[in-house]
Amino acid sequence: MVIAAGDGMESGIMASGQRAAVLMQDAPVAAGRDLDRISVLICALERRDRLSEQERAALAAAAVEVRTHPQGDTLIRAGVAADHSTLLLDGLLGRVYYMSEGKRQVVALHSPGDFVDLHSLLLRRLDHDVVAMSDVRVAIFPHAALRRLTETEPHLARMLWLLTVIDAAIHREWIARLGHSAAVRIAHLLCELHTRLLAVGEATPQGFVIDLTQADLGDMTGLTPVHVNRTLRKLREANLAVVRDGYASIPDVTKLRDFAGFDPNYLYLESHPR
Repeated sequence: MVIAAGDGMESGIMASGQRAAVLMQDAPVAAGRDLDRISVLICALERRDRLSEQERAALAAAAVEVRTHPQGDTLIRAGVAADHSTLLLDGLLGRVYYMSEGKRQVVALHSPGDFVDLHSLLLRRLDHDVVAMSDVRVAIFPHAALRRLTETEPHLARMLWLLTVIDAAIHREWIARLGHSAAVRIAHLLCELHTRLLAVGEATPQGFVIDLTQADLGDMTGLTPVHVNRTLRKLREANLAVVRDGYASIPDVTKLRDFAGFDPNYLYLESHPR
């Protein structure tokens, strides 16, 4: 694992308003770099409500470093006490359970802009592992900084709470999807990931990078790799989606959504005061 220390970041923690003033007055260049670093989070939040300049600066101040992890690395282990939360900047992360017979189940997939363990601020530990499904880059937010932020920025606290509520909505959708056919499960997953990546500027209307193996897709949908292979071929032959060489191409998004029965309402991407 390679750890890159935060450029222009201070190690101390202070009230967000005070820190925002320091960032804006004493180190405007560093502030710009810090805001750029967490721009994907700001983008995800501002799809749902506007943030003030002070709130943006407070978020930047709470991130103390950026780390990179290779595919397959376990970032967070079940049962281990946590003193920070992790924001995904690039790549894909999965919430993983390992079953007694040696199999694994990926019960959630995180894309850029997601706080993968924000709830550990209150739970202090997770009941599952968080694993890099691809090479990833993450920002580290100490719990002490997040706690201070929630005390001084109530609107921002609600926005972060919203992210955990949306995580729960996605989880419910994943459970409901298990009652459908293999083709619908895979198609729905592609629609969801495409929509989430589009929301933060990480996809185009025609497709997106998908650094996942067929075994990964199977662990997310309750299918064997052989069944996933057959299902992807079925989607390709129907001209619904082509997943090849780490890229998912979608010739007709509306057609794929109709086939999957995909309704993005559970992602709560609309903007209004929170």
